[in-house]
Amino acid sequence: MSPSIPLEATEAFASLAELVYSGADHQEVLDTICRRAVDIIPGADHVSIATLGKDQALISRAASDDVASLMDRLETEAGEGPCLDSIVEESFQRDDDITSFSTWPALAELTIGRTPVRGMIGYRLQHGTDGRSALNVFSDTPGALTSESADIGAVLAAFTSIALTAAERQADVENLRRGLDSNREIGKAVGLIMAAHDVDADQAFDILRSASSRTNTKLAAIAEKITGSHGRSTS
Repeated sequence: MSPSIPLEATEAFASLAELVYSGADHQEVLDTICRRAVDIIPGADHVSIATLGKDQALISRAASDDVASLMDRLETEAGEGPCLDSIVEESFQRDDDITSFSTWPALAELTIGRTPVRGMIGYRLQHGTDGRSALNVFSDTPGALTSESADIGAVLAAFTSIALTAAERQADVENLRRGLDSNREIGKAVGLIMAAHDVDADQAFDILRSASSRTNTKLAAIAEKITGSHGRSTS
């Protein structure tokens, strides 16, 4: 049986979808997801989206508040927790009351001593070829993260995965566009150098690359200056 999603949560998902596909900045999307999650997941007080780095440290990509960001750091410090386990074990993780028992005792000790958090959930996010990110939900009230909370959070986690994938694709397209623009400028500059110095393409490119090295300037920037100067001289 699929989880029953309250009307306000459904409306929130619809507004988030509009934000994603309107082409909004991906950081704005992730920040908004964290803030709205606190409103639509029953019992949630703090929410973060974190990525596991190569050094096994969690990097907060977005957070609803400072407590959520702190929880990502505490998981790194403890070396255990719902975010880490959801990523490494590729599974849903939940401790709804760390004051009575916790799957992660080292994290529970740090959490109780330094934050108001008493319950936590971690969802692994599926996106791109990475899959090393998680949506993390924290509650200040023991037992407040119920099965309903977990179900609604799961839907939000799936949505967040889609948002991350959309953001990555948008970034890939933008990087490709910039690369093509740069390559066109480099090609134009090589052509101008060939004509001005009566050299072949390889020699012209070597001249361009040498200028880039001497001035510690990116090749594309040097090329843009050359083509720009030529445009002004012929105008």
